[in-house]
Order: sequence, then structure tokens, then C-alpha cells
Amino acid sequence: MITMPENEQYVFGLDIGTRSIVGTVGYRIDIDKFAVVSQHVREHETRAMLDGQIHDIKRVAGTIKQVKEECEKSLGIELKQVCIAAAGRVLRTLDTHIDMVFEEERETKDEDVANLLSLGVEKAYREFNEKENSDIKFYCVGYSVVKYYLNRNPIGNLVGHKAHQISADIIATFLPDDVVDGLYRSVELAGLEVANLTLEPIAAISVAIPEKYRMLNIALVDVGAGTSDISITKDGSIVAYGMIPMAGDAITDVIAKHCLVDFDMAEKIKRASDTDDSIEYEDIMGLPQTISRQEVLDVIKDTVEEEARLVADEIKRLNGDKPVSAVFVVGGGGIITGYTEKLSKELNIVKERVALRGKEVMGNIEFLDENADRSSLMVTPIGICLNYFEHSNNLVYVNFNGKRMKMYDNGHVSVVDVAMQAKFPNDGLFPKRGKALTYSVNGKSKIAKGELGEAAVITVNGKPADLTALVKMNDKIVIKESTAGVRARIRVDNLPEFKEGLNLKVNGKTINLTHPVFCNGRPVTPDYEIKEDDRIEIHDACTEDQLLEMLDKENVSDSYDDLPEDEEVSLYSDTEEKEEASKEKQPVNRVKFDGSSLTVFVNDAPVVLSGKDDYVFVDVFDFIDFDLSKPQGKSVVTIHNGKPAQYMDPLNEGDRLEICWKD
Repeated sequence: MITMPENEQYVFGLDIGTRSIVGTVGYRIDIDKFAVVSQHVREHETRAMLDGQIHDIKRVAGTIKQVKEECEKSLGIELKQVCIAAAGRVLRTLDTHIDMVFEEERETKDEDVANLLSLGVEKAYREFNEKENSDIKFYCVGYSVVKYYLNRNPIGNLVGHKAHQISADIIATFLPDDVVDGLYRSVELAGLEVANLTLEPIAAISVAIPEKYRMLNIALVDVGAGTSDISITKDGSIVAYGMIPMAGDAITDVIAKHCLVDFDMAEKIKRASDTDDSIEYEDIMGLPQTISRQEVLDVIKDTVEEEARLVADEIKRLNGDKPVSAVFVVGGGGIITGYTEKLSKELNIVKERVALRGKEVMGNIEFLDENADRSSLMVTPIGICLNYFEHSNNLVYVNFNGKRMKMYDNGHVSVVDVAMQAKFPNDGLFPKRGKALTYSVNGKSKIAKGELGEAAVITVNGKPADLTALVKMNDKIVIKESTAGVRARIRVDNLPEFKEGLNLKVNGKTINLTHPVFCNGRPVTPDYEIKEDDRIEIHDACTEDQLLEMLDKENVSDSYDDLPEDEEVSLYSDTEEKEEASKEKQPVNRVKFDGSSLTVFVNDAPVVLSGKDDYVFVDVFDFIDFDLSKPQGKSVVTIHNGKPAQYMDPLNEGDRLEICWKD
């Protein structure tokens, strides 16, 4: 049993491949070295995975659990978290640029760069969803920085430099929900929690092509069982990712058909052909058979050539329609005899520049587990562990209102983020107002707002929380939708335009009376409750008929039953002296209430003019719906008290005006 140093951060990585699952446990030494303390491999007993995608979750989970237990046994510890990588099946990529501006120039810190990249990934995710516009849900499974910028100028490392603005070009990679979900579910069933998720080519390149080589135009091809994942470096950065859904299993299938054996036996024949000149096997009929190494190579020749051609075409496409300077090949599928030669031929580069990479690129890896494999098959598993220290790309699984959900973990996932992804209605989060009331007063539109209801009730794991509360793996979030408040209600006497405290003297008898109020042309009392689309008018004057109707509404009809036709009435407010009010007498058909407004009748409808001390005829056009800029006839007819009007004629209380178009 290996004894590990105290206070080290141990990383458990799983390479969940189409043919096998590799578990690697280790820890980082300083910054640029990694120690492998345990490594175990288990092949799938059935074809539970095809082309890099899990088809039988329970079987894959069982194999993961076996690898986990073997690593635990060798180390004497319990493994709870794991780093994983997804194959590039149905891989999508998106390039984006992100800027972050400081309030003032200052030194750039590690956390500034982390925040910049987090914002970049979030931006890429938004742009991808807008661009994709698909029913299939995709998740960001990794990203690479193409270039950093300091105050808009390219730079290798931002940390430590003074800056007003830092920026980055990023390549973000996306895979469909079903690929990612299968990985997470299998790991969970094996009793593990995902600590980090990345993409297999991202993991592989961190080992196979160190940063000192990335100035060169190099392609890395990770040939697995189901997929061949590709990444390209140039000018110090990873500039592209790609994938073809063809790898080692396609070759195994050809052997199975030729030799009439099952897939497992065909895999053994394929592997044996790398070292043995003659391979003995038993076909499905139970008959013993023998096949030479050369016959195997002849059988698989066309498939190897097709695979090499497809990979070469993808490399050239990713590299601007031209070949790269060199190719590093990793993964078990690339070991097959003749593969690297065929690939060099398709790319038209010398064969020495297309080579398998294994222990040659593991100079910074210390193998404390003596039984650990140092071949090209182990490049990606070790890279998965190393990626944990470079990125923290993970998904958080939470339960929202009884529904299991995945969230991209950017380090600050909150309740509101979960609610938004669940498409919980925005108005269900915040207090809703009751139905508003729309009406008008003296021709001006008004809206009375309803009352606010109760805010949403939020709990996380049964405890009260708010929208900004951060969530973590397996949290249970419940949001009880907010309620609507009481609908808007308003009475006439609640209006700011409403005026009260007026008294009317009829035949020597004083009657308490408000300013005349009309709703949709009919008089109403101050306690009238306004309804939707009501047209309220509050006048400073009224006609005899309106006055009588208003008095009737006030239930004071006895006061004017015997009112002579030419009798006079007087009006005064409670705050004025009665003696002054008695001096202001008017005929009934010119009852005027105190105030600075003026009421005239246009085409027999009362119109209240306000805002000035004196009015002329032309002022009335500001208060009526009559657009002179849109002629409805050859000329405008204007009548003032039965006579042709002049636009500058002074207006008096109660004047009658006629305005219309004439052909």
C-alpha cells in the first residue's frame, strides 16, 4: 500500500472510454509536476458504450464502481469525488471575445483572470444558445484561451500587469445533454460526485503538447475506441477542436465479420496482430481457426485508410484548409499498425512527423505506482487529473420544485439562475400588482395601479432563502409563486383633481355642493367608484339642465322645484366670507365655480380650458381632438356664439363654439 503525504490535495480521474475505464489517483507536486499513486483499468464486459456515448448506464456504473474500489483498496482511502471527461461526439465549438474593465488602472490578480474567463464562458453559452436555436439542450464541457489582451494588446500572461482593461479570446466546447447526463448519472450510481468535467482532447493536450511546444502548428489526435478527438495548436495557443465518430471499434468490427467471431474475440485478434505473426482463435461455430498477422492487416487496410483520411480532412479543415507541421497520436486506437503512416500520407507530411506519444511526453509525471502504464493510452487519463487544477468546469445537479436539473457551475450559481433555466415565470418571483384601472380625467389618461401582492416564498433544503442564495450539488429548491394584490379601486373624491367645500345658494337656501362631476357625460356623486375606461370630467361651470340633474343626484330636488326661470343663484366656498359670495351672483345658465379654468361648449360638448388667465378662440384647439394638420375638407368653419369667429376673439365662461370641416 502506498502511503501518501499529508495535507496534499488528491485527485481521482476517470477516463470513461468506449472499451475500458481507466482510474487514476494522484497529486500535484509544485506547479508543473504530477505524481500518480494509483492506476487501475477495467474493460466493459458488454458493449455498454458506443462511439463515446453511454448506452447502458447501470453497467457502466458497475464498472466505474469496480475501478473506484480497486483504487481505494490500493490506497486505503475512500474516494468521494471524481474528475471526468467527455468524448467529442457531436462536438460543437464557439469562438468568443470577452472584455473586463476596471474602474481604475490596477494590478491584475489571479482572481481577475478567473472572473474574466468565467464571464467569457457565460457569454459563449448565451451566444451558443441564440445561434443554435434547437430543441436539443447543450452544455459547455470545456474551454481554451486562444489569446489574452492587456489594454487591447496581446500578452501571454495577464497576472501582475497593471491594466485598465483585460480581455481574452476563448474557444468554448459544447456537447448535447444526453452525452453529459449519461456520464453524470453513471458516476452518481457508482457512489461518486463529479468534481470537474472537461473534454477528452482538452485533457489529452495538457499532457501531450506542453505549452513550450504550442508555438508550433501541431495536431493532437486522441484515437479511442469510438471517436477520434482532434485539437490544433498554433502561436502558443489551442486554436481549434474537432472530432470524427470513427476509431478503434470500426477496425474491430471488420475483423469480427471476417473471422466470424464476437466483438470481444475480434478485439483480442486486433491487439495480438500488433505483436504476433500468427493468431489462433475459435469462431462462433466453435471451430478452431488461425489467422496470420498479414491477413489481419490486409482485412483492416481499407478501414484504416478511411479513418486516416477522415482525420486528415478534419485536421486540415480546423487548420484553415492546410496541413499542420506535425501530429501527435495518443490513445489505444492509434496503436494499430500502419495508422500513423497512412495519416502522414493523407496530410502530405513526412512520416517521422506523425508519431505515437506516450512516455516521451510524460517527463513531468512521476509514477509512484510501479504497475502504472506509461503508454499513449494513459495520456488522456492523466490529463483529466491535471485539468482539475487548470479549470473548474462542472455541472451542478439540483432539485427544483421536484424536478432534477443540471446547471453549469461558474462558481456562483444562485437560486435565480436555477429559476431562469427552469423557465419559472419572472412575475412568479416578484410580488404581482393587482389589475390596473385605466380612465381619464378632463381628457387626460390616467392609470391607477393595483396593490402589490406577496413575494415568492423560497426555501433551499427546507430553510428560508432568497433569490441571491448560492446553491450547490443536490440542493432542493422550492419556490412558491408570488401572489397578485388587490385590483385598483378609486373613487371620484380620491382624485387629486376633485374639488370640494363649495356651497350653492338657491332662493336664499344654502346647499352644500361639490364641483360638477360627470362620468361618460352623466353626473355622478363624489363617492362614485371609477370603472375601466370611464371618462371623468370635473367642471368649474355647468348649464341649468346639468345643475338641476346634479342637484337631483345630491337628493336636494326640493330646493329648486319652484325655481323661477330667471332666478339667480350664488356660490361660495367654506373658506370665504359669505358676504363676498353673496356679491358674486350669476344667471343659472352661467353658474361658475371658483377657479382659474374656463368652460366653453364646443359642438354642444363642455370643454374645460385651464393653464392660463385669459383665453382666445384659437386656444380651444389645444383641448379638443381636431387636427388642423390633417384636413378633412376644403376649409374649417368656426362659429362663436352664433357668429363667424376670429381666432383671436376673447372667450368667456359658457361661450358656445362650433368647429367643423366644410367641403
